Amino acid sequence: MRRSVSADLDFSTGEGATQVALLIAVARAPGLEITDELTVTKDGDPVEVVEIGAPHHGVMHLVEFDAATVRGAEVRIRYRATIDGDPASALALAPAPSTSDLLTYLRPSRYAESDELLPTARREFRGLSGLALLDAVAAWVRERLFYVPGSSRVTDGAVSTMLLGQGVCRDYAHLVVALLRAMDTPARLTAVYAPGLSPMDFHAVAEAWVAGHWHVVDATGLAPRESLVRIATGRDAADTAFLSSYGGGLRMGPQRVLATVAGDLPVDEPSAAVRLP
Repeated sequence: MRRSVSADLDFSTGEGATQVALLIAVARAPGLEITDELTVTKDGDPVEVVEIGAPHHGVMHLVEFDAATVRGAEVRIRYRATIDGDPASALALAPAPSTSDLLTYLRPSRYAESDELLPTARREFRGLSGLALLDAVAAWVRERLFYVPGSSRVTDGAVSTMLLGQGVCRDYAHLVVALLRAMDTPARLTAVYAPGLSPMDFHAVAEAWVAGHWHVVDATGLAPRESLVRIATGRDAADTAFLSSYGGGLRMGPQRVLATVAGDLPVDEPSAAVRLP
């Protein structure tokens, strides 16, 4: 399966910015052939990008601007990638998670307050486990939430999402993750490119550890899971942003994200078990 993805992000730094550091996430999976290019410019001039490692085969790119030149600067990020290879072969090369990893994904986190949702989860999903639990949680979240762009704040977690009854992909994923952890199933959040998503944007899904594998759970049902491209993986959205900034505020300008697959999009069967390289 060949997939092509791109992201164009434009922004400017505030006049009060000091030394600004940007972290840009790009994931790479063993066994997949990935050809990619990342460029960053400031006021039209190229900026040095330093590649550093990240968990789950991820790659972070660090860009630093000094205080003397960063104030009021216009910054552009351009990323292009083509992904080839057999996902099944890539999955075969993926190392098993450590006990520490699995315990981490059982604990409550910033946006997935599984301890607060434990009574709800135990009431709604009593007696369920394995893939049947994943299907039930995804269906429960899908039935109770309305997908409303702009309806949630960046500080909202799973509890707020459940009470509001609406949100976007990251809110759906946080609620899924929190409910699964409350049922003693390790779960994590993954940021992805999603061919078939409309309108096109970055996307977020959950992954749950069941029967010795991580399985994708997407309660939104907005894109086929088999064609997703992993960007970053972590406890919740605090770990998985495509772009993070430190040292000064950013004013976002135009943003364009694109993800396509060669040929026809896969047909997603909601109850099918899907794994992501």
